[in-house]
Amino acid sequence: MSNVFFTPARVKKWKYDESMPGKLERLLKEIKLPNYFEKDEWVAIKTHFGSNGAHRIIRPVFIRKVVDSLRAIGAKPFITDTVRIKGLDYLEIANQNGINHLSVGAPVVIADGLYGNDNIMVKAGDILGEIAVASLIYDVPAMVVCSHVKGHINAGYAGAIKNIAMGAISGSHRHCGWKCGRGAMHTIGEGKFIWDEEKCAFCFQCEEVCPLDCINFEDNKFNYHDERCWRCGRCTRVCPEGALTMPGNDELFMRSLSEAASAVLSTFKQNKVIYINFLTEIQPECDCMPAAEVPVIQDIGILISDDIVSIEQASIDLLLKEDPLPSSLAEDEEIKGGEDILFNLHKKPYLLQIEEAERLGLGSRHYKLIEV
Repeated sequence: MSNVFFTPARVKKWKYDESMPGKLERLLKEIKLPNYFEKDEWVAIKTHFGSNGAHRIIRPVFIRKVVDSLRAIGAKPFITDTVRIKGLDYLEIANQNGINHLSVGAPVVIADGLYGNDNIMVKAGDILGEIAVASLIYDVPAMVVCSHVKGHINAGYAGAIKNIAMGAISGSHRHCGWKCGRGAMHTIGEGKFIWDEEKCAFCFQCEEVCPLDCINFEDNKFNYHDERCWRCGRCTRVCPEGALTMPGNDELFMRSLSEAASAVLSTFKQNKVIYINFLTEIQPECDCMPAAEVPVIQDIGILISDDIVSIEQASIDLLLKEDPLPSSLAEDEEIKGGEDILFNLHKKPYLLQIEEAERLGLGSRHYKLIEV
């Protein structure tokens, strides 16, 4: 049974120690960082930089607290993510969303190079075989995984597993393309879009949302660049008529997430990775979409652990206790109190990713929640 330290979002006294940044400082002391990280050791702080229009990422003030705590023990942290859009554009998005050296107190770098193909193939498992882990993640000796807990159109629930399974894996490999990267999880190797011309309203939202400019409607036909496309699925998500689909398998997808996370963690020695889950601004979509929805669940708090399975299970257990927020997508979908909000929004068997991670030996679903 692993320890999961938790601090609630509620502020009951008007003093700094009761603020969320103050509570995060206490969490970081509670987990005893010197047990994991050494003086002068490079430590990657893996987070999500957001998107143009998607602002509900982990706020820079929290990232700064992690940086300061690591610097206090002599470690050398930096902030990183893999390419989600073109690399230089993504660094500009990070800056726009407040993640830069000045605000967070550490360098901000791309883990798989500006072109997103700086990676190393790592053995993954029966579903994926091998997967392209970002070379910086592969090489760095230690990592703090800072995850914004939220919904996700494919994963249903997105926390620490999704953060490293998708966020520490490149979108493409230099030689085998999307089939060795995140696209292998999204489509389980198929990756063929289906366009229904009769349903299509020619609104061109799919073309506009594509982060790699892969889509066009030359001759009034849906076309996409097969090799350049990462199969992120944003185009299918925004199609208002359901004219564009990409076949997949939910169960295999969930299990492949855990396989990819296992591949990433296999590049680290034992006790060199810790996890911080932020249950704040819990929106229904991923932070990579071109807009941020209003939260569907009230802010709950922050969790920290060295067990990825335990912290994910604890996060889900806390989410399941909450009622849906009014004036949100949850209300639109008529989700009631006591129901599984994220499942009812996306109809994805998201618990499979946690069950599979436990089966793969990444941690335990049995945990002790310690409120700080």
